[in-house]
This record gives sequence, C-alpha cells and structure tokens, in this order.
Amino acid sequence: MRAQVLPLTTLTAFCRRYCAPRACHFLTFARHHLHHRSSRCCTLSLSQSSHDNDLSRLLSGFHCPLFRMEHSVARGDSARNKAMVENLRRYGVIMSNRVAEVMEALDRGHFVPDDGSSAYVDTPLPIGYNATISAPHMHATCLQLLEDKLQPGMRALDVGSGTGYLTACFALMVGPEGRAVGVEHISELVDVSVKNISKSAVAPLLKKGSLSVHAGDGRKGWPNFAPYDAIHVGAAAAEIPQALLDQLKPGGRMVIPVGTYFQDLKVFDKNEDGSTSVHTETSVRYVPLTSRDEQLGGY
Repeated sequence: MRAQVLPLTTLTAFCRRYCAPRACHFLTFARHHLHHRSSRCCTLSLSQSSHDNDLSRLLSGFHCPLFRMEHSVARGDSARNKAMVENLRRYGVIMSNRVAEVMEALDRGHFVPDDGSSAYVDTPLPIGYNATISAPHMHATCLQLLEDKLQPGMRALDVGSGTGYLTACFALMVGPEGRAVGVEHISELVDVSVKNISKSAVAPLLKKGSLSVHAGDGRKGWPNFAPYDAIHVGAAAAEIPQALLDQLKPGGRMVIPVGTYFQDLKVFDKNEDGSTSVHTETSVRYVPLTSRDEQLGGY
C-alpha cells in the first residue's frame, strides 16, 4: 500500500480547527526549527489505514484534549460518551445543541468493535473488511452540515453506513414520521449495524420501519425511498455518483468527500430548478468509495 505524506502545514490546520492551542503552537514551532527536531515533527509518512491513529497518538502527546479521552472503557458507557460530546463541544467542534443531544443519546460504544477500547477517543477505528468508523469530530461536522435537512419528517440516506452509527443519528433527528436509510455493500456489516441499532435509543424506529439498513452498492443510492432531503457519503468518491445527485430532493443537501490522494469534504445543495451549487468545507482523508470486491481486496 502506498504511503501518504502528510505535511506539517496540514497538521497545523487540523489542530487550529479541532485542537487546543498547545498542539498548534508545538507544530508551528517545529516547522520553524526543523534541524532541532526529528523528521517526524515535520512530515509524517503514514499508510492509508493507519494515518489517523498515528495522528491521534502524535497529538495526544501534546495534550490535545480531543485525543485525551479515556482509552480503556467497557463497551457502552454513557458517562464517557457524554464526556466525549462535551469535549467536542468545548473545543468548538460541536456548535449545535441538537447535534450534541443526538450524539449524547446514541452511545458510540454500541457502534464500535466488541472490545470498545477506543470508543470515546476522537479517532477513526477499524471495523473490519478494510472499513472504518469515522472519528467523532467528523460525525459531528457532517451532522451539523446536514442539520437543516434532518428535520422531523424528512428523509435521509447514509451511503457506506458501516456499523450504523450515523444512520441511527439521522433516524433520531428525522423521527418516526421521517425515513433514515443506510446502504452498505458489506452484508456482514449490515448484520452488525442492525444488531448495534437494536441496542440503541433508535431501536423502536428500526422495528417501526422508519429506519432501515440495506446491503447494496451505495454509489447507486437507494431509489426505493428517494428523493432524500439529506445524503451523506462515508467514503471518498473520485467522481460524484450521478445516481446520488438524481436521488437528492430539490432543496436537499449532500455531503460527500471527493478526491483520491487529496480529498475535500464537498457540500452539494440542489436548487429548486434542479441545478446544484457546491462548496468545500474542509480537507479530509477517507477510504475510497469503491466496489465491494475492491474494498475486500485492499483497494
């Protein structure tokens, strides 16, 4: 697997957005005093599957509060889940009361692998099948970007739904009169997500049918319940899937990472006349949006 080279300027920008000033100051200092530090302080060579964990370890060494959340926890711990949300809120990642309430109501520990050892750390985690669950700060960011399109009675689609966490968040926000749909091309993860959701606050919505998770190619969306007010894509597309734009309701919004080596989180708004406008929210790094076979083969 080809390594990713992550320059210090990227890390500094990340810290300014998500971390305490102390981490930012360290990275800025390192850039201007290269010969006094190891090359690790200037450039990180990271594999695609490990770079986020290495980044979290680096930042935790410099007291970045988002990464200093408890590491050894039992699966499902409401107190630590609440502390995670409070940390994200304290450092400006969560700015919406509604998003904070939803993330508090849905314990992240129920949606990570069984040991739950890093459930409340602000880092992505492997969930098997060459897939990950995004870091809490990215879930919060996407929920805030889509909040206006996740009102009661609206419809939301989560492409690459993984272990079901963000799909469950959508369901809680659109309520029993709305519709939240997850699509995941790894059928084993669909089974896992249904079990996870069944243990969570939105289990009644799963039973009612207003929340559902399906095995399928997310690049094709899920036309059965289209059009959608909100679409989230949890993997990076080299090109925007036309099927997803087609299934976006006029007045709706899609949040999708776009790019290959360099990626941006793009926000697409569909106008009432069917045209779309787009803006870039931030630079990101996601696994590719690809076929099941390519994913299982390691891309």
